[in-house]
This record gives sequence, C-alpha cells and structure tokens, in this order.
Amino acid sequence: MSDLYELQLSLDLPSDLSNDELKSLRWHLGAEGHEHPDEQDDPNNWPLFCYRGPATRIGGILTGDLHHGPRGWSLTVRQEVHPDGFSHLDSLLTWLGARTTTLGTVGYLRFLEDHLPDLFIADARLITRVTVKQQQAEATLLPYE
Repeated sequence: MSDLYELQLSLDLPSDLSNDELKSLRWHLGAEGHEHPDEQDDPNNWPLFCYRGPATRIGGILTGDLHHGPRGWSLTVRQEVHPDGFSHLDSLLTWLGARTTTLGTVGYLRFLEDHLPDLFIADARLITRVTVKQQQAEATLLPYE
C-alpha cells in the first residue's frame, strides 16, 4: 500500500508576476538553473511540481508547465504527492490562491485508492480544499447514455 495522492491543478496567473515570483514558480517546476529565491537552504522545502514522465502509482503522466499567453501565465500540473508534503503544498496553494485570476474549480487531490477527489476551488483570492462526500456523489450520479 502506498500513501500517494494524485494532484492536478490548472489555473491562470496575471501577466505582471514579478521576476522573483516567476523564479519561484520555475523552481517548483524543476526548471534547470533556477534556485529557490528565499529558502534554498531549508531541507523542508523542495520543488513540488518537478516530476516528469510515467507516474509510479497513479497511472498516466506526471507533468508541470508554465506558459505565457494572451490571458497571462497559465499553470498546469499533474503530480504524485505524499502526505509528508501537504503543509508545503498548502503554503504553495495559499501563494497561488492570492495570485490566481481563475475562479471556480482549479484542480483536485485524490488518494490513489479513492474514486472521488477533494476539489480545489479558487474564490476571492483563496484556494479552498473541498471534500466530496461519497453519499452525495452517489445520489447525483447519472448513468452515461
């Protein structure tokens, strides 16, 4: 048994992110040559979105990309995370929530053995984790036709 969770995020950020903010994001994405600007000597801080290639337990591909487009910066991430990194992830989500221009569902976190994920909802400069209850989901599921 493993303690891994599937993390997916997809959100937009403004065009006017500072160089330090971009450097920090690129560090989390594992961009070569980018050291974390503030906490490079902290052993409890590591890049959360740096893994690429086949996922070890959840299936599919691990990725993380940041691109500039007409609406500003777009961030898309799919990673495997361990509960040991949840406080670090919470800090990063707080940072992203204060900057995102996306409203509504921006991602989810799903234990690898669960069918239903916890949703990440961006609203009023905050990303909140919302747990979906099994009973509610079963009551609203409709058969695919």
